[in-house]
Amino acid sequence: MFRHISAPIAKGTGSRRDVAALGLICAGAIAMPWPSAKARAGTAGSVWDVPPAAQMRTPATIAPTTMTAATPDAATSDSPPPPGASGGASGGYDPDAWWGLRRYFPTSYQSWIHQDTMTGDWGGIRSRLAAKGVDISGHYLEDSSGNPVGGKAQGVRYAHEFGIGVDINFKKLTGHDIGTLHGLITERAGLGLSSSILPALDSVQQIFGSGETVRLTRLSLERHFTRYVDMEAGWVNTENDFAQSTKHWGMSIYCQFQTNAICGMPQSLAMNSGYGWYPTAHPGAYLKLYPLGDERLLVSAGVYNVDNTISNTHNGFKLGLDDSTGTYLPWQLGWHNGGTDEHGILPGNIQIGGYWDTSEVKNVVASHIATFEPANVVLTDLPQDSIRGRYGGWVEADQMVQRDAPGSSCGTVIFGSFIWGDPRTAFAPYFATWGIIRKGTFANRPNDTVSVGGKFLVVNPKLTDYARELQSQGQDAYKPSQENAFELNYGWRATPWATIRPGLQYLWHPGGTNRYRNAFILDFETALVF
Repeated sequence: MFRHISAPIAKGTGSRRDVAALGLICAGAIAMPWPSAKARAGTAGSVWDVPPAAQMRTPATIAPTTMTAATPDAATSDSPPPPGASGGASGGYDPDAWWGLRRYFPTSYQSWIHQDTMTGDWGGIRSRLAAKGVDISGHYLEDSSGNPVGGKAQGVRYAHEFGIGVDINFKKLTGHDIGTLHGLITERAGLGLSSSILPALDSVQQIFGSGETVRLTRLSLERHFTRYVDMEAGWVNTENDFAQSTKHWGMSIYCQFQTNAICGMPQSLAMNSGYGWYPTAHPGAYLKLYPLGDERLLVSAGVYNVDNTISNTHNGFKLGLDDSTGTYLPWQLGWHNGGTDEHGILPGNIQIGGYWDTSEVKNVVASHIATFEPANVVLTDLPQDSIRGRYGGWVEADQMVQRDAPGSSCGTVIFGSFIWGDPRTAFAPYFATWGIIRKGTFANRPNDTVSVGGKFLVVNPKLTDYARELQSQGQDAYKPSQENAFELNYGWRATPWATIRPGLQYLWHPGGTNRYRNAFILDFETALVF
C-alpha cells in the first residue's frame, strides 16, 4: 500500500542496529503509517499554521516521558539467559544481543501512555532524524455513525483514514536553505452514512469522501524569506491555507467536531466553487506576508488548479492538468489579537477572504436540481445557460472568552463563520457555522474537551423557485430550502497520542427538503497519532 520510506542517517550518528531498526519501523508503515505535521520554520505554533490534519485532531500535549531504556548489565541482571542464547567471543551470554531491542519499547505502561506519539522515539532514531531535518509522522482516524431515528433508512457506517508523511528541512539536512519539502500520502476506506442512508448535504463523517483510495495529498516545497514572507508551491489543497481553522491549545478548533460541515473549513466553500479540499492535491501555490513580522497581521493570496475529477478513486496520484476547468484565486486577511492561550489578554482571531474561480459552469438549477427530486419528476424547461467566472467570500472569527487561571491551559473558546457564494452558481450561497469548545472538563481531566456547535445551510433560492414551478404543473417535486445541524461531543484525551470522541448530531431536513424525517445520529470517533 505504501512505499518503503528511507531517510539518510549521517555517518557516526547511529549504529548499524539503529539503521536496521529504522528499516523495520519503516517497513511497518503498512500497518501503522505516519502523518504529516506541517513544519514551518519560523512560524511553528502560529495560529494561522494549521496542517490538514487540522483534520487529524492532534491531542493536547502532555510532557513527554523519556523512552530509552538502559541495557541491563550482565553482572547485575537477574534474568537467566534464554534457551539457546550465545554471546561474544567467549561463548557466554551477551545480554546486549538479547535485550538490545528493549531500547525501542517503553520502559513501562505509564511511560507509553504519556509519550507524545504512539510509537515513541524508536530508540532515539526519530530524534536523530529530526535533528537532521527529517520529521516522520502519521495518523489513523476513524468515524463511525449510525442513525436510529430519522432519514431515509436506518444504518451504521464506518470510515477511516491512514496517513504517512515526511517533512524535510533542507537547511538542517544539507546546510543549504532551499526550504522544507512536505510529503503526505493518505488512504481512505469505508462507507458514508450521508449518501445512501440519510441523506445529508454535508457528510456527518468528516473523514469520508474524496474517493476511498490511496492518494497523494501533499508534495510541495515551502520557503521562508525572513520572518515577513512565506511561499509554498507544489501539489497542495486550498483547505490548508485559506478559510482554514485557527488553533487554540495546539488544536484545530474546527476539527473538534465530527461533522464535515465544520471540520476542516466551512463546507459550502467546496460546494460553491473550485476550492481544493483535503485530502485531494491540486497544482498550486500561495504567498503569505506578515507585515508586522509576526502573526498579528496576515495578508495572503494563492493560485490553484480547478479539477472536478480529482476526487475520483482512480485519480489518487493524478499530477497533470488534464480535465482542468479553470483557476481558483483566493485571498485572505487575518488579524490575531491578545496574548497566548495561557497568558496575557484573551486571544482572538478574525479572517476575511474571497475568491474568483475562472471556470465555466452550468447555472445552479441545471447543475443541482436533480439532487433533490425523485426520478419520476420531469425536469421541464430546465435553463441551459452557462456562466464563466464564479465568486464568493468568507468571514471567520474565534475568541477565547474564559481562562481558568493565569498560566492555565484550560478555558473556553467560541467561534463562528459566514460564507457567501455567487447567487448564479452557488449550491449554498448562505452558510454559517458556530461552536463553543471547553478544554478542561474535570479537575483531573485538563486535556479533555466538550464541544457543541452546528451549521445553517440555505439552499440557493433559484432551486426552490424551480421546484415550486414543477409543483404548479402537478408534479410530485420537493422544494429544497435548508439543512441545519447540531452536534455535541466529548473529546477524551486518553493519552497525548489517542483521542476517543463519542457524540451525537441532530439533522433538520435531511437532504435539504421535507422528504425525510429529521435524523438523530450517534457518533464515535477514534484518532491515533503514530
